[in-house]
Amino acid sequence: MLSMRALRIPEVRVFEPRVFADDRGSFIEAWNTRTLGVAGLHENFVQDNLVHSQRGVVRGLHYQMGHPQGKLVRCVAGEIFDVAVDLRKSSATFGESVAEILSRENGFSMWIPPGFAHGYAVVSESASVYYKCTQFYEPGGERTLRWDDPALGISWPLEQLGALLMNARDADAPLLSAAEAYS
Repeated sequence: MLSMRALRIPEVRVFEPRVFADDRGSFIEAWNTRTLGVAGLHENFVQDNLVHSQRGVVRGLHYQMGHPQGKLVRCVAGEIFDVAVDLRKSSATFGESVAEILSRENGFSMWIPPGFAHGYAVVSESASVYYKCTQFYEPGGERTLRWDDPALGISWPLEQLGALLMNARDADAPLLSAAEAYS
């Protein structure tokens, strides 16, 4: 059985799987459309992505205009600090963020609905992140939001990251006050 809990922004949810462990290792059912449907997630996923990164890598905050993506994110090796930021101007939680630790050990998945920016930082030696998307990647719609914008109130675990590594696009992303957002 899968348990689900909403975060402070209720549209962002964490799914906690049942872990079957014995002396051979462990088993987690990583994806089951019926089980997630019972937990309230009825999405049609069209693309899966797998990313491997080393400690200190910050990816994001990314979102896509025109064809906003919902993402179901899972860390399959290592540990990440995963973040979602509400970019829906009509929302009572516009500009607010939520975060969760995702790891191979806990097996959690985080649902980031369309209308949110997403990013994460690798806190373990390395991490592999696997995520399902509800829309195809559209390079022309790709946007970034400044990961360390004080207006977002994200408490990044900087002491665990060591030297930060990110691409120039993420490092130079606009602040929320200048970013394109959803209606």
